[in-house]
Amino acid sequence: MSSAPQLNIVPFVSVDSMMKLVLDIGIETFLKELAEYIEEDFRRWEVFDKTPRVASHSDDGVIELMPTSDGSFYGFKYVNGHPKNARQGYQTVTAFGVLSDVGSGYPMLLTEMTILTALRTAATSAVAAKYLAPKNATTMAIIGNGAQSEFQAMAFKAILGIGNIRLFDIDPAVTEKCAANLAEFGFSIVKCPTAQQAVEGADIVTTVTADKQYATILTDNMVGSGIHINAVGGDCPGKTELHKDILLRSDIFVEYPPQTRIEGEIQQLPPDYPVKELWQVMTGAIPGRTDSRQITLFDSVGFATEDFSALRYLRDKLRTSGHQQNLDLLADPDDPRDLFGMLLRARK
Repeated sequence: MSSAPQLNIVPFVSVDSMMKLVLDIGIETFLKELAEYIEEDFRRWEVFDKTPRVASHSDDGVIELMPTSDGSFYGFKYVNGHPKNARQGYQTVTAFGVLSDVGSGYPMLLTEMTILTALRTAATSAVAAKYLAPKNATTMAIIGNGAQSEFQAMAFKAILGIGNIRLFDIDPAVTEKCAANLAEFGFSIVKCPTAQQAVEGADIVTTVTADKQYATILTDNMVGSGIHINAVGGDCPGKTELHKDILLRSDIFVEYPPQTRIEGEIQQLPPDYPVKELWQVMTGAIPGRTDSRQITLFDSVGFATEDFSALRYLRDKLRTSGHQQNLDLLADPDDPRDLFGMLLRARK
């Protein structure tokens, strides 16, 4: 049974604390453990409140709220997506989140989620690939080598044992950055001059670009039989990465169809085009990959249950880590009916 936080004190995890926590646990261990929480919550998909995220779009980007509840806890994330930010030295994506007790309505955790989102996105990609990627896959191409790319590589190494990485970005300096960051983790890394060359020989292709436009990062002729595509970058209306013909050749797996049809690669397809839900694969209700020549596509847009899993995992780790601050966030009058009196007493 859930219980309210103690009085007015709410644990807060800052960016600095999050980084220290991840490094203390170990990046690969953190990703493995987080993936277990994500998979556990997908398996109990039917208990969650589900709704497409609440989005406010502008010419420059989007600001979104992503809420869900399992009946005991309520979680939400505030997140933006502004591709132009990178040109000004800002993050394309920033986020923070809250986990609350349903019984009292009291928040139990407030945390940065820019880093945590990168970790949970990568962990979700690898969890999906565990069910959808070719058996004994060893090589992944990453198209788009920005802020998410290293997290994807680390998650696929930790969870699937992927050791060979082929990198491409339209900005060679970004590819150099990615390769340098991954150099100490035991990968065999090939920096490729084109997306076509990056895809050659890859068992898995991850697309994780940032521009808010209908883009064609992968064309139909680049995708051979038997490959798994992890499409991460198409995550809002008007933003895609794959040529439509690739979708028509693939078995498409999604998190939550009502959201993915608005934001994912499948916004290019008719609204009744058949897709498969990832949670049903994890519970065994439907098959994932069924043969070696099948093209599987995880049309990943990110869903609130994944953030909920991340918040739940973080709260459990904080019980023994100490990587938190205590915020005086909630009013706590001696008499719950005397909030005004509490205000007046602050004059003393």
